[in-house]
Amino acid sequence: MQRTPSVFAASGRVSALDGSAVPVPRTVRHPTLLAPAVRKAIRQRMLLFRQAALDRIQSLTGASPSDLKRYRRDIAEGDVPDLLLQRGASLAYTRELPQGALLYLVVRSLRPRHVVETGVRPGYSTAWILAGLEANGSGDLVSLGPGPTQGRATGVQDASVGQLVPPSLRGRWTLVLGNTEERLASILEEHGAVDLYFYDNGPDPSRARFELRSAWAALSAVGVLLAHHVDSNPAWSEFCRQQGVTDSLLDSGPPPLGALGMRARLPG
Repeated sequence: MQRTPSVFAASGRVSALDGSAVPVPRTVRHPTLLAPAVRKAIRQRMLLFRQAALDRIQSLTGASPSDLKRYRRDIAEGDVPDLLLQRGASLAYTRELPQGALLYLVVRSLRPRHVVETGVRPGYSTAWILAGLEANGSGDLVSLGPGPTQGRATGVQDASVGQLVPPSLRGRWTLVLGNTEERLASILEEHGAVDLYFYDNGPDPSRARFELRSAWAALSAVGVLLAHHVDSNPAWSEFCRQQGVTDSLLDSGPPPLGALGMRARLPG
């Protein structure tokens, strides 16, 4: 089945999977002009990695230390951090700044064909995932939103959906707006096996349980399931116990980023 083309047409509307269109919020808060020292500090924090997280990426994806070193160099020498700063990624994102680049490293290492994320709002994580797909030269991302705003900093709440995603990275992206329970099944059916699923859809435990079950069932043989803010409700801990493991993290945060992969279940 043919996938819907790229999102954010010139009319300011978003193409959905069924070919319909839904309005994009038109109120966009312009990025605050940052002092050079602040920009430098934010950029440095974007590229701050814990060794435990790098080790976990290797076990989840099979990447080698030399692979990760090369991908980290690509980030440091590339323009994604600066593009995000230009589009408004600032102090409001301080807690989550390093985890965007971790998503890039997962995508580069895993080389997924199909990626699904839920809870997209300003698109900070989205931009990093798309940058990884673009660097790989393959793969597509479907994002389901808009994500909830409760508990988020004011600057994050005020951003429009997808505001941080540069036009240069939107060619592999489909944005779907709608209710998770109504739209997720059709997204997963449309794309078949999912190689990477990123849950970032707020603290509601019922929604989290529904998505985690649905995502795990849809993963490919080497698929990876990521879940953000896993301390916000008991769903991740419960799900990990059901899989026979203790709470499994990619990064301790804050906020903690959970991760489970299918690779460990492969024979041999």
